[in-house]
Amino acid sequence: MKLEQARHNMIEQQIRTWDVLDQNVLQTLVDVRREAFVPAAYQSLAFVDTEIPLPHGQQMLSPKLEARLLQEAALQDDELVVEIGAGSGYMAALLARHARHVVTVEIDPELKTLAQNNLRAYGIENVTVELGDGARGWPGHGALSVPYDVILLSGSVPTLPATLLSQVKIGGRIIAVVGEAPVMSACLVTRTAEDAWDTQKLFETNITPLRNAERPSSFRL
Repeated sequence: MKLEQARHNMIEQQIRTWDVLDQNVLQTLVDVRREAFVPAAYQSLAFVDTEIPLPHGQQMLSPKLEARLLQEAALQDDELVVEIGAGSGYMAALLARHARHVVTVEIDPELKTLAQNNLRAYGIENVTVELGDGARGWPGHGALSVPYDVILLSGSVPTLPATLLSQVKIGGRIIAVVGEAPVMSACLVTRTAEDAWDTQKLFETNITPLRNAERPSSFRL
């Protein structure tokens, strides 16, 4: 009962107050038990408004940010989603409740195994965990390849690379935190035509960068 009260408090006090009001998203936060994806050493922080440490300097996003990004993705149940940065697998588990299939790409072998084991233990079957560097895009394989309906980055990037922008369908979306500390913005980028994208800045935040993220050139004429 204490666990369920803590989950309820997280949703009501952190997540609803951060403009996450979509009932399907809120129900997903009840159904997909966050504590199942939190490392044992940090179980006491499972419902706290903070990032949670993962191996090799990575972090689980705060609960309110996970929920807000899920809501902004506005997933449909026939969509193919790519997540860059698997972490513990929790964000992929949330996405999987709303999408046809999720491919989550992790650069670190230990985290890839952690995410894979967590998702398998939770019985989630529509997620594929890949080992690789997706910071500049992910071509995929076979039926799980470009173009994608949605790409979500679970770490920040200084700028969105052109290769990543080209990997969503027309009408597809990219959800990413863009910028450098201390000024980063969560953005929703929608591909509106073959060579056109619409960018909406959603809110300011500050999260751990993706490893090997492309940096803008400092060269000036």
